[in-house]
Amino acid sequence: MRTSARTQNKSSASEPLHKNHRRANSADKTWVISPADPRADQLAKSLKVSPLLAQLLINRGVTDPQSGSAFLRPKLTDLISPELLPGVRDAAQRIKQAVTQKQKITIYGDYDVDGITGVAILWQILTLLGANVDYYIPHRIDEGYGLKVDAVESIAKSGTQLLVTVDCGITAHAAAELAKKLGLDLIISDHHQFTDTLPPAFAIVHPALDKSYPNPDSSGSLVAFKLAWAVADIFKTGAKLSPEIRDFMLNSTSLAAMGTIADVMELRGENRTLTSFGLSLLSDPKLPGLKALIESADLTGKGLDSYHIGFRLAPTLNAAGRIGHARLAVELLTSTSLAHATQVAEYLKSQNAQRQRFERKIYNHACQLIAEQNLDNPERKTIVLADSSWHSGVIGIVASRIVDKFFRPAIMINSGSTPAHGSARSVPGFDILAGIAACSKHLVTFGGHKMAAGVTVMPENIQKFADDLENYAQHHLLDEQRVSKLHIDALASLSEFNYESVTEMQTLGPFGQGNPEPMFATKGVRLCGSPRRVGTNADHLQLAVTDHTNSIRCIGFRMGALEKKLLEHECFDIAYHAAIDSFNGNRSVQLVIEDIRFE
Repeated sequence: MRTSARTQNKSSASEPLHKNHRRANSADKTWVISPADPRADQLAKSLKVSPLLAQLLINRGVTDPQSGSAFLRPKLTDLISPELLPGVRDAAQRIKQAVTQKQKITIYGDYDVDGITGVAILWQILTLLGANVDYYIPHRIDEGYGLKVDAVESIAKSGTQLLVTVDCGITAHAAAELAKKLGLDLIISDHHQFTDTLPPAFAIVHPALDKSYPNPDSSGSLVAFKLAWAVADIFKTGAKLSPEIRDFMLNSTSLAAMGTIADVMELRGENRTLTSFGLSLLSDPKLPGLKALIESADLTGKGLDSYHIGFRLAPTLNAAGRIGHARLAVELLTSTSLAHATQVAEYLKSQNAQRQRFERKIYNHACQLIAEQNLDNPERKTIVLADSSWHSGVIGIVASRIVDKFFRPAIMINSGSTPAHGSARSVPGFDILAGIAACSKHLVTFGGHKMAAGVTVMPENIQKFADDLENYAQHHLLDEQRVSKLHIDALASLSEFNYESVTEMQTLGPFGQGNPEPMFATKGVRLCGSPRRVGTNADHLQLAVTDHTNSIRCIGFRMGALEKKLLEHECFDIAYHAAIDSFNGNRSVQLVIEDIRFE
């Protein structure tokens, strides 16, 4: 079987309440501290950076000056030429034919942020080129993920002659066969896992079809961006793109960056280059939809990073598909009117607030059921919960939160429908899809990958499925896989963190999958005065610590309950991120504590 880095099932992260909020995890953490590397000093001298920054680069696999310079100073010219993307030439030529002959084109995209942004990119470039183009987004609950037979039939009846998928379609054999039968040319652009047998299509644009392609881990939106770029190149009359097309392609890097971050792609290589440039444009967005979305989140004029995308903007776009219909999110991102975009953005903001209320209610209910059913006892290795009142569009997020809290695989099921729909999330090292497959005799359908999956099951079979999954986990989930690990870049003294050094570390961003925010640890610190509980519910803890030579302010989100314990201990160890705090316009270093370890 040939595979790409991404898979067919979709998953999303849950959101903290504020930037740098760290969810207090009830599972004990094992600290895994990277050893000091002897190459750091020489790399630091070559790059003219601090030894600590050089150590951080080495921890990320960047060990030579050339790759270090490219990592710290990514350039847009480093993007891979679109003509190298497998399948893109045939796809672009067919799209050009459809545009010039005024054939109707329909873009069919997934309902998550990666699909939404990819559809917005392709639809807008084709509109600028004068195409007769529409888009179709399936309903998350009513239709589900992927290219569906019923949708293809409906699209064909609408007069469409060319169907282009975004972020889906690579396993849609039945739908592709129907498109062929109906005389509908199909272009599949996707990045998910595929098998040796590909669906019939006029062209398949996929970064993993050719093993020599430099970025097989492209997001669906980046694939769509490259296809749009290839189409734009075909239509240019001289050596350069027209100013209007060029400006849009540059601005659309922000959309592709959002999709890349939201789909939790590795922020290395081309993905890092794209997100770095796309994020830089969000301080002054030119697309009305992005401008309205940022304004609705009260982020106008602020330097946006991957946190703001992943936990502020992306959830608002995703809320359209979770609570309503994701087509509205595409309408926002493709709007040419700021007034209209503002109305849509505010509505999506209200939908996201509703989604958050649903999430909190379901999460609290789930924790109550876990306690009542003794599913949190040390011998238990899985958590499977079902309730008829839970919203199917939210249970995946709650499953992620349950895994964070209890650090064991979790499946949340909405049992109010027949069949019931469930979302599964796992812990590193345990293949949840394999576990589900082993119990599939109780299921109607299932799919996904090692860390996230979806199931449909008849309500009367839920308990049998849960029992079999627990039995499977008892034999396949090792005790060491049930331990939450905190990966720490370096042991450091507090003196290493000043405004200049912390600012220098920020050049490692944008942070995300494959390029985590640097984590440090300092052992044997003491309190400087009494800690203070802060926040609306006194959930958080402000404190200052010293390591005998320096002292520094800290914030521990969701750590308010540790106030008394801190006062009882003379010394303790802290794991933290170093940040620049800009409260009231004063910029100073602050440590954001991730974990506290007592002797």
